[in-house]
Amino acid sequence: MKVLILGSKGMLGSDLMNVFAEYEPVGVDKDEVDITDESALRGMLERVEPTVVINATGYTNVDQAETKEGFEMATKINGLAVGVLAELCEKRGITLVHFSTDYVFDGRKKGDYKETDDAAPINRYGESKFIGEQLLQQKSMKFYLVRTSWLFGKHGGNFVGKMLELAGKGEILRVVNDQIGKPTWTMDLAESVLNLLIEARPFGIYHIVNEDAVSWYDFAHEIFEMTGVAAEVVPIGSEEARRAARRPRNSVLASAKFPLLRSHKEALQNYLSTL
Repeated sequence: MKVLILGSKGMLGSDLMNVFAEYEPVGVDKDEVDITDESALRGMLERVEPTVVINATGYTNVDQAETKEGFEMATKINGLAVGVLAELCEKRGITLVHFSTDYVFDGRKKGDYKETDDAAPINRYGESKFIGEQLLQQKSMKFYLVRTSWLFGKHGGNFVGKMLELAGKGEILRVVNDQIGKPTWTMDLAESVLNLLIEARPFGIYHIVNEDAVSWYDFAHEIFEMTGVAAEVVPIGSEEARRAARRPRNSVLASAKFPLLRSHKEALQNYLSTL
């Protein structure tokens, strides 16, 4: 494999660079190539001549995406740029790996969401990611669309770090207890993507997450139990959180096409040991 990783300095991209190190991947970030610039993307593909492109870029400010300017930017990065990238890769016979989110679902399902379930986003961020999903499937035949959820990792802001930061300031933490999902370590996700490619699994949609669903409130308690940090955590409902964007109550992804990953608790313990 000759691998090109877009968004190589982000939380997921950094771990992808580490996991794919033996393949000497070419990593580029937004300060080097604008994902929304078609000519820049084309030039990069012509220079690198990759056999695999992994797109770890993304507009991730869920609440800011509810504004007019935020949604426009989210649509450009998470949606339209994905379609352009997919078309460029398809013309060159390049395999494209792209990441999406549990937020493409509305959260009303009683059970876990499977790869075959219909998307129905309830916020603008989810809409922008779904646009990218649709364009990817329309423009490319050689793609892996990887949906994941609740990412935490060493190289970017995330819930784990935020909880520890606020607890260190002695703040009372108000955490929602009516949103359920599967926290996922970016290192486990990156290693799974490598296996996906090495094993040459069929192209299509995959749900890749660490196992064992939990609420944000219970996840916070796990973080403090494992670190021994004293913190006062108060459960609140989604309405009390007063966030600009609605979140799906049920964000639990079922992985029906890929071997199940380990529990998020074990992954969290490993992650915390690296800090």
